[in-house]
Amino acid sequence: MKTILSTALLLFAFSGISQTVVNGKVVDQNNEPIPGANVVIVGKAIGTTSDFDGNFRLETTEEPPFRIRITSIGYTDATEDVTANNQNFTIVVSETQTFLDEVVISASRTPERIFESPVTVERFGLNEIKNTASADFYDGLENLKGVDVNTNSLTFKSVNTRGFASFANTRFMQLVDGMDNSTPALNFPIGNLVGMVETDVLSVELLPGASSALYGANAFNGILFMRSKSPFDYQGISASVKRGMTSQAAAGDNSYTDVGVRAAHKFSDKFAVKVNFGYLRGTDWAANNIEGKDENNFGVFGRTRENDLNYDGVNVYGDEVSTDIKGVAVTLEGLGILPAGANALVPSVEVSRTGYNESDLTDYNAESIKADWGLYYRPITDNSLELSYVGKVGTGTTIYQGTNRYYIDNFFQQQHKLEVRHDNFFLRGYVVADKAGDSYDMVFTGININRAWKDDNTWFGEYVGAYVQTTLGGGTNEQAHAAGRATAETGRFEPGSPEFISAFNRSINDPDLSTGSKFQDASKYYHADGNYNFSHLTDFADIQIGGSFRQYSLNSSGTIYTDLDGPINYSEFGVYSQIQKAFDLNEKMNLKLTGSMRYDKSEFFDGFLSPRLSAGLTVNRNHNIRASVQTGFRNPTTQDLFIGLDAGRAILVGSAPENLDRYSRTFTDVSGGGQALGQPASITQTGAVAYNNSYTRRSVETLGETGNPADLEIANPDLVKPEQVTSFEVGYRGKIEKLSIDFSTYYNQYKDFISQEVVIAPYYGAVGDGALSVAAIGNGDFQAYSAYTNSEADVSSYGASLGLNMKVFGNFDLGGSYTFTKLEFDREANPDVMLNFNTPEHKFKANFGNAELFKNFGFNVAYRFSDDYFWEATFGEGVVPEFHTLDAQLNLRVPSIKSSFKVGGTNILGTEYFTAFGTGLIGSMYYVSWTINN
Repeated sequence: MKTILSTALLLFAFSGISQTVVNGKVVDQNNEPIPGANVVIVGKAIGTTSDFDGNFRLETTEEPPFRIRITSIGYTDATEDVTANNQNFTIVVSETQTFLDEVVISASRTPERIFESPVTVERFGLNEIKNTASADFYDGLENLKGVDVNTNSLTFKSVNTRGFASFANTRFMQLVDGMDNSTPALNFPIGNLVGMVETDVLSVELLPGASSALYGANAFNGILFMRSKSPFDYQGISASVKRGMTSQAAAGDNSYTDVGVRAAHKFSDKFAVKVNFGYLRGTDWAANNIEGKDENNFGVFGRTRENDLNYDGVNVYGDEVSTDIKGVAVTLEGLGILPAGANALVPSVEVSRTGYNESDLTDYNAESIKADWGLYYRPITDNSLELSYVGKVGTGTTIYQGTNRYYIDNFFQQQHKLEVRHDNFFLRGYVVADKAGDSYDMVFTGININRAWKDDNTWFGEYVGAYVQTTLGGGTNEQAHAAGRATAETGRFEPGSPEFISAFNRSINDPDLSTGSKFQDASKYYHADGNYNFSHLTDFADIQIGGSFRQYSLNSSGTIYTDLDGPINYSEFGVYSQIQKAFDLNEKMNLKLTGSMRYDKSEFFDGFLSPRLSAGLTVNRNHNIRASVQTGFRNPTTQDLFIGLDAGRAILVGSAPENLDRYSRTFTDVSGGGQALGQPASITQTGAVAYNNSYTRRSVETLGETGNPADLEIANPDLVKPEQVTSFEVGYRGKIEKLSIDFSTYYNQYKDFISQEVVIAPYYGAVGDGALSVAAIGNGDFQAYSAYTNSEADVSSYGASLGLNMKVFGNFDLGGSYTFTKLEFDREANPDVMLNFNTPEHKFKANFGNAELFKNFGFNVAYRFSDDYFWEATFGEGVVPEFHTLDAQLNLRVPSIKSSFKVGGTNILGTEYFTAFGTGLIGSMYYVSWTINN
């Protein structure tokens, strides 16, 4: 009997183990989950932590009633009374004043406090989105420390960090829920034109600088992560309506509309769906700079059509076509059209055709329509395993400035993603495809409207004929030129006339750039990547492995790439690993070491290793010192390799070996200079001449000034190969009473810097022959090419950023940042190398606000200053003057109808400015918005 009783008591004891179960979820005041929160029984050393979604499960032998305490760094403590078994809690904790305790994922591909991140991270969460003084969340990124946002259009803005910025920003990666949203045709992000709907944005994280060790080749200068809301956690219908106006001197006052709708529903704990829709419409910032560039596009010097025979206006198109009228006179005399000796009356000067203003060639409509949907399935109860399908489509109208100015009209992009995700791993695959729609090149539109009315030979022939007749009649040089232009312009298609409209429509629907300007493309890429975190299997360290694969399929029908005979396909892959280990040095000091390594391989180049080492020392939980060294690289882009595009000023030819002879063009010797030397009247060149039979542009210009053939220098640039960077960074994050500090400084050393070099290829002769090729240059029988190559010059950059945030006057938020950025490069010794640094040396940003000035009412004011800087790009070069902007907003929350209202304005000081040479001036925007969060 005693044995039976003992056995029963033992069984009862075992059955009593873990009899009390407490479930719950920890969220902040915005219902955002709090991962890593500590849940402990008060007075006991028993507890657990919340997972990535904020959920926790506590099993204990403690019998109710008892109390649990919930703590998380950066949030207020909370307590709950447990009175029965299997209770379920939703515990809300409020954020404390410091942003340093926010959780980020991007820096190490695993959740961690931004305070302990091994590298610099900027974060833009729900609170920042709600309180931003900018018109939308994407515009609000320009208030982040160290971030540059270059405005190409109302609907196309380019985010960049640490220099080397252009609108074709292939050095910067942008991900939406892990999916790259770079356009296949252009190979870079086009802002938020087909990106995220604001009502679905959960958070934005930005890593400045090289991130190749974890994210591959394109994460060379920074990476932007945008995360959406899960339908399991954020349900219901949310909507935002924004109405207002844009104001610009060139375009006037115009209406602005931005609408976003989100619908999400959790059918069960296993299945949920969501749908988003966004619509934006407004009028773009009109570009109306009619000052003339110099003949080499090296700046603006106040030139006009009235004082410059070879006028090429910044935002005037069609005047790029020019010729030396001396050569025309020689030809006309040889044909007997001009009397013998007439060419002696004509000077050797370049004269350009009359162009059309940009406003004649576009309607400046700016529009974005986008939608996405997702199906999410969690097959196992109480398990983080999730299967999902996400689809995204977007279309829009915007302006893109590359080598020329392009009107991107009805551009369409779609993305489809399948993903399996768990707390410990993910595996995803997606496809991104685009169509150019009705897009066209505004420069070639102007050129070909002119040619539809009167071909170039006729126009210049009439010009020279009238010049000669006026000179023979005793007219001055100025009178002769005026008569020449007046005669040649007879019958010109005036903007708005039926003839102009007809020629315009023919041009924008014709993809042949010799007669039209249509931008045609239907490219795509396929991408797969995965990651596994072994931290749940080993206590030694957090270890991750992962990899990615991408295949490009370029399909522009020969209008952009050399793919006239069919799509061009090529691929690249990468694998990586990371190990992270934390050491408790003592009660007040913690050291975290992180090592990463990635190997990437493109089918055109040798493989490349990208290591990263970092250390973070935390002292007294309030101070963190970090240091890192890493190497990064970027493969040449699709355009670097396979472009074949006549951009007017030069022919762009990619330098993939198989691409050199894929591009060819036949040139006619109009002047007859080559024929006099025994050369054929028609000469066919392939793109290979840019790389094996060319002179430097500068030396050709020098020859024109001195007439000395010895001044010519052979160019023959090498074929492009991957670019490398070695980056050193030191930073500090800390909290001193109410003041939060974030400081970082870096130094980047580049090797094999990828750049474009304009070279001159003679139609005949071999460069360096001292005879035939020199004669070709002298006769004007040559073609300018833009070659893609690597610079042997030393290129480095360095900089620092300091951010300060604190509470003042009780509950007011005051913050500011200063960023210094500097390029080290010997421009004088390397005049032909185009770096596109395009970054101000000094930037200052400040914000002041209060989210709760009084109950349910808040405000925010944001100020930005940018130093002047030199903008360098293929479209043109010039100084961007310093500018100051001020944005402000007032907001009112009405909980009874789950609504918030906002009144705001951007650039309310009204001083118009621009961030890139050649774009429209940025005016002011004023708006009223109503957001419903259900």
